[in-house]
Amino acid sequence: MDSNDYLSHITKELKLHFFDLLTSEYNRSYNELLINLVHILEDVLGAEYVGVYEYNTSEGQFFLHTNKVKLTQQKLDYQDWVSYQQDHPETGYKVMDGRPFFYKKNSYILPLYNVDKVIGFVYVLFENEMEVDNVRSILHSIVDEVAKMLLRIRKDSQTLEEEKKYKRLFDVTAKFHSSMNMEEILTEIIDTLRGVYPHFDCYLLLSHDYSSTQHLPIKELKFDNNEIETASAQAYLTGEIQFDELGEQNASFYAPLRGKQGIYGVLQIMSLPPLLFHEEDVEFIKLLANTAGNALENARLYQQSKRLISDLQLINETSHKLNSNLRLTDTISYMANQIKSSFLAEEVGFILYKDHVNCIQDVLSGSTAHFHDPSSEHLRDFVTQKISATHDSVFIGDISTKISSEYCSVMAIPMIQNGSLNGLVIVLHTQPYYFSFETFKLLQSLVHHSTLAFANSMLREELEQLVRTDYLTKLCSRKYLDETIHKHIDEQNDGSFLIIDIDDFKKVNDFYGHQVGDRILIQVANIVKEHIGFKGTVARWGGEELAIYLPHTSLFEGYIIGRVLVEKVNQMTNPTVTISCGVSYWDPTIHNEVKDFFIRADRALYEAKDAGKNAIRRDEVSSV
Repeated sequence: MDSNDYLSHITKELKLHFFDLLTSEYNRSYNELLINLVHILEDVLGAEYVGVYEYNTSEGQFFLHTNKVKLTQQKLDYQDWVSYQQDHPETGYKVMDGRPFFYKKNSYILPLYNVDKVIGFVYVLFENEMEVDNVRSILHSIVDEVAKMLLRIRKDSQTLEEEKKYKRLFDVTAKFHSSMNMEEILTEIIDTLRGVYPHFDCYLLLSHDYSSTQHLPIKELKFDNNEIETASAQAYLTGEIQFDELGEQNASFYAPLRGKQGIYGVLQIMSLPPLLFHEEDVEFIKLLANTAGNALENARLYQQSKRLISDLQLINETSHKLNSNLRLTDTISYMANQIKSSFLAEEVGFILYKDHVNCIQDVLSGSTAHFHDPSSEHLRDFVTQKISATHDSVFIGDISTKISSEYCSVMAIPMIQNGSLNGLVIVLHTQPYYFSFETFKLLQSLVHHSTLAFANSMLREELEQLVRTDYLTKLCSRKYLDETIHKHIDEQNDGSFLIIDIDDFKKVNDFYGHQVGDRILIQVANIVKEHIGFKGTVARWGGEELAIYLPHTSLFEGYIIGRVLVEKVNQMTNPTVTISCGVSYWDPTIHNEVKDFFIRADRALYEAKDAGKNAIRRDEVSSV
């Protein structure tokens, strides 16, 4: 066989093996295909060793593929190797079809070209030293076929890898659209990137809203003056991909997580030297980031809608409850509990303005314990002064930087009715920056919708107070006393009833005038009210007459109390007046009507008058 036939035979045999390799039925990895390529070259060339160096554009180096270790240098920079050859004349340098190849004794290096671009080279080692021209002819006959085969393997592998990547992108997109949980979406982003690019470091640059996802590689996205020009900040602000060269062969790539309505974070991909980013990798990560951005937007909108529904339910439920004619104390207690449970507040205070001119405030019953403690006055004064000056709400993340306080987070909302500042609600927590701005806005809405209910409760109680209270003496009204007695008797309770009349009150009015007469009436009312205290109910019965109901008090006990009052009024009034008093008693064994209870006391009063006044008598029928 002449040399031409031999070279043609080698070429055909090589092509046949290459065809078998490409049409093999079972799937093999890219590296396995290259190892098989090495086997074929060793068999066809009869070489002791063949190594295929492939140029990796992302890493800027040639990497070795072989089925056995002959060279200690597993990767090689081609240009460095060329320089080495030129600096060492003992290494052969020849040109074959206008392209160089190198040899030294029985080893040869042959570059592989795609047009004029080197895509790799083949290192061939023969067992014995061979004639250079013979080797040149053999290598010349196969070099283009090896280059084509390398390109074909690379292209097919890249196609398969792209299919796998975009299949994964399709799968993760389906997961994104099936989830409304932001943490699940963020986890899926990182898992996908780690699966596709295990050699890259991946981080999520997000705001502090996601700080609870501790298992994810999350960094806080910062916008300080010193960092506004950074690539990460620019990616977030512009919505465009940014690159940041961190070192000679190290770089970061920033992809914004962009939705239709905004940008929700930045995806940072960091290369480890000497890895670089391929164009197709950038495009894939960009698609993943955009898909994730839309998913995050949908999840956030879903959570916002749920939160808004929950907020509206809270406002509606609270407004409905407050408008159900609760007493003011019950209204305050209910609101305090709602705020504590909904906002996880530690202290809730309701402050009522009693005097705007002198800034006199009243802490309403139902506020939490801290606001009834004198230690809260400094904080209350600080907040009320700010609100009094502006009528605006106060939202402070850390008030301890302004005043001395164990509580840091403060929200204070004014209660304004018809343009008038009636009071305010103060909410506290010991942790700084504990309340979010959304919480603050919700509290504003809640207080705004509740202010009318507060005003109605206060007006209703004021009206009730007017109805059951005598305007001049501030004692209970006769109607209120009558209702109280009827209620106690209906419940089968016993008690004593006293009627007091100021002696010769007409003469006092005629001699001193009605203003002094009113003052005398007030003095007597205060003496009686102070002495009775919580033991019973004191009312103005009519004109200069007062009445006392003492539940669970015997006739004798009632008589003793009345006698003390007769003595006190005589001693403590100025100008001095005296009183007469009649006492009656009722218990369930006395079978007569309630009006008889009053008649018998009135009859005893007239007996005291007939006895010379400044005296007390008891109804003897009651003692039977």
